[in-house]
This record gives sequence, C-alpha cells and structure tokens, in this order.
Amino acid sequence: MDFALQPANHLFSGALGLMLAIGLVELVAMMLGASLSDLIGMGLDHDLHIEVHHEVAGPEATEGAWAAALGWLYIGRAPFMVILVGFLLGFGLAGLAVQSVARSLTGDLLPGLIAALPALAVALPVTRGVGRSFSRIFPKEETYAVSSDSFVGQVATVSGGTATDAQSAEGKLRDIHGRTHYLRVLADIPGETFPRGAQVLIVRRDGAAFRVISAGASPALVET
Repeated sequence: MDFALQPANHLFSGALGLMLAIGLVELVAMMLGASLSDLIGMGLDHDLHIEVHHEVAGPEATEGAWAAALGWLYIGRAPFMVILVGFLLGFGLAGLAVQSVARSLTGDLLPGLIAALPALAVALPVTRGVGRSFSRIFPKEETYAVSSDSFVGQVATVSGGTATDAQSAEGKLRDIHGRTHYLRVLADIPGETFPRGAQVLIVRRDGAAFRVISAGASPALVET
C-alpha cells in the first residue's frame, strides 16, 4: 500500500481509484434505475459518432484520422464505460509494474510522467483488447452501411433509462440484416414516458435522436 501511495505513483494509483469510483457510481445508478454507461455512451454517440462507411477526404483528413484512432480503440462499438475501465485498469497496473521494476533495478522510482510513457504503451493495446472483446458481447454500433434514416417506422426497445419528450433514453433495434443498433430515443408526444423495456415505434428523426410513440399491441409490429 505504501508503494502505491508514493508521490511518483499517484498517477497510477489515482487511475485505479478512479476505476473503483466509476464502478461504485455505476452500481448506485443502476439501483436508481439509470445507467452511467448509457448516459455517457449516448453523449459520445452524439459528439463522437463514428460511421465506418462514411468517407473522409480533403480538409477533413485530420478528423478522419481522429475517428480512426477512436475506432481502433473500439469506441462507439463497445460500451464506453467498459473501455474506460479497461484503460484505467491497464494504465494503473502497468504503471505500478514499471515502477516496481525501476525500484528493483535502481533502488528508486521513476518520475511519474516518465513512467507513464511505457504504462500508456501497454494500456492502449489492453484497452483495444477489452473493447474488441466486449464489442462482440455488447455490440454498440455496426460497421455495415445501413442508413439510420431507415430506422423510421421500425420498433425499438428502450434499453437504458426512461424516455420522455425532453429526456432521451437508450433504445435498441435490429435492422433488416438482423444486426443490433443502439440509438437515442425521445417521446414524440409531451407527457408520455417510456421506461426500460418498453416497445416503441420510431416515427421521425430529431437531430441525433429519434422521436418515438408507443408501439401498442398491433400484430403488424414485429418485436425486436
């Protein structure tokens, strides 16, 4: 414990502490019927949305490189909180391991920022591995060229949070290829609410989100 609390190790012990704090907050949020993962993930879908089939050229090349880097880490294709926890865990443990080796060889610890370089080199591939593994279990976004406009008229399931006309929730649906897509949904009619598990019909797009109404009990609607 004393080793982890050394000033040169604050960066790494802090990463591990943040990882534990995120887990605690996520547990409390789930007990309250919400999900920190859903809220942050939906924000990233809006701000850092990655569409693999979108071509980037000319002055947008830098933006394309940034999107490629995020894609390499599977951000947008696996739950963001899982990727963040994987990074924090890899970075924290790798940093402490580097410092342990440094102390064994030299009798002293490296400055935190210097030790952070090899720790980061280890953490990034670990993060990618975590993202790749969880993207197969909890696919967040498919890489197939399916237009999101085609979601209008389909039935989705509220998978995280509660959707109202002012507050979005996470919804999921299956496209015509049978692949799962996650999206933000808002109630189309003021006063309506759709809790987790509710079946909703997508009626129109509203910016980065989709407006929905109750799917009702119509036999023509196919549950997703």
